[in-house]
Amino acid sequence: MMLIPTHHFRDIERKPEYLQPEKCIPPPHSRPAGTMWFIRDGCGIACAIVTWFLVLYAEFVVLFVMLIPSRDYVYSVINGLVFNLLAFLALASHCRAMLTDPGAVPKGNATKEFIESLQLKPGQVVYKCPKCCSIKPDRAHHCSVCKRCIRKMDHHCPWVNNCVGENNQKYFVLFTMYIALISLHALIMVGFHFLHCFEEDWTKCSSFSPPTTVILLILLCFEGLLFLIFTSVMFGTQVHSICTDETGIERLQRKNQRRQRRGSWKSVKETFGGDFSLNWFNPFSGPSHPKPLSDRDWVRQVSSVSDTENTETTTEEPSEERKDLDSAEVVQE
Repeated sequence: MMLIPTHHFRDIERKPEYLQPEKCIPPPHSRPAGTMWFIRDGCGIACAIVTWFLVLYAEFVVLFVMLIPSRDYVYSVINGLVFNLLAFLALASHCRAMLTDPGAVPKGNATKEFIESLQLKPGQVVYKCPKCCSIKPDRAHHCSVCKRCIRKMDHHCPWVNNCVGENNQKYFVLFTMYIALISLHALIMVGFHFLHCFEEDWTKCSSFSPPTTVILLILLCFEGLLFLIFTSVMFGTQVHSICTDETGIERLQRKNQRRQRRGSWKSVKETFGGDFSLNWFNPFSGPSHPKPLSDRDWVRQVSSVSDTENTETTTEEPSEERKDLDSAEVVQE
């Protein structure tokens, strides 16, 4: 098979017989509708557990080291409510980002029967993923961790043990935003607590011993500063990707791809779920999902008829350059 120069990082198939249907058969047991999405990856599960542990550690220090021992009840109640609300929204966003199908393409649909049912016309091709035997719609990329092609895939994030794609990008953006906010809030409270303890007796400003209090506060300060920087950068990157309608993978492949982009505001509304409202900040409210894929969404138009004829008559092995580009389709943070 000859790879078209403008799309040399994908397999392009024109005729059903090129798909090797004996190797591309639907999985014997498809996932029932409504089944929870969860990636069984050891590294991702460990990172997700660490994420929850760090948030709960910050919760422990804020409540039992700084707020509960404080004599200013108004200060303790207000900051306690704000911090716990932000922490709850952060963990809820994390769960939604981790347990939501990011936009997986049906596995094993690159069969001879399905290609024939598309009734390709002259000048039309379909893109096949040789790794999961799926026909790839526009802006879909294969993730080697999820072992699926993901629509509008931005990257695979081990901290949420999932890909960031079309259906869960909103939750990932909210997760990074709320983690950045609780990190900033914790740093501000640590600063005020240190000033309070310097002015008064250290034994009276915490229920723990002074050395233990200092160690717990320093660890929280280090954690808060680290995650404030990291999540702020990720939040800015994701917002930029949404506003420019360009995923992280598409930025890497920008020189190889040309496509028409949507307007910034339209892209933002589709990601966060309609016109601006409080639901934008609600992890329990979903994004505006596009219409289900139709037959025409699987089909592409090649640049010229001569290119199509070449794809029908010539075969070649994947080059090293193509292998490198395939490996670039999965981006880890």
